[in-house]
Amino acid sequence: QVQLAESGGGSVQAGGSLRLSCEGSGIIDSMHAWGWFRQAPGKEREGVACIGRLGMALYRDFVEGRFIISKDSGANRVYLEMNRVEPEDAAMYYCAIVRLPYSEGCPLYSSRTWDSWGQGTQVTVSS
Repeated sequence: QVQLAESGGGSVQAGGSLRLSCEGSGIIDSMHAWGWFRQAPGKEREGVACIGRLGMALYRDFVEGRFIISKDSGANRVYLEMNRVEPEDAAMYYCAIVRLPYSEGCPLYSSRTWDSWGQGTQVTVSS
């Protein structure tokens, strides 16, 4: 059993920055990949960024160059640094984790692959 708890959401002006955090508890080891997903009202949940067990990061094109995902394996934490935030980035952001001992990547495009999810943290963007 893994529990995830996101924090750091809030209101940010367009063009500003925000840093989301996710802390995991339970049975988590170095074989886990971590991911950030988001869901805006009326839209499907979509992957934003993920980081594999060896640190390889993947980004959706709409955040590439603006967002940075990082992890602190020792602390079971993952972060999402959001820069140059746009109004379209407003959504509920979710942290997810999946154990992938045989892969260096992470399933950014498949939310069903992930094992555990947090409750989410809301990001609102003012223009």
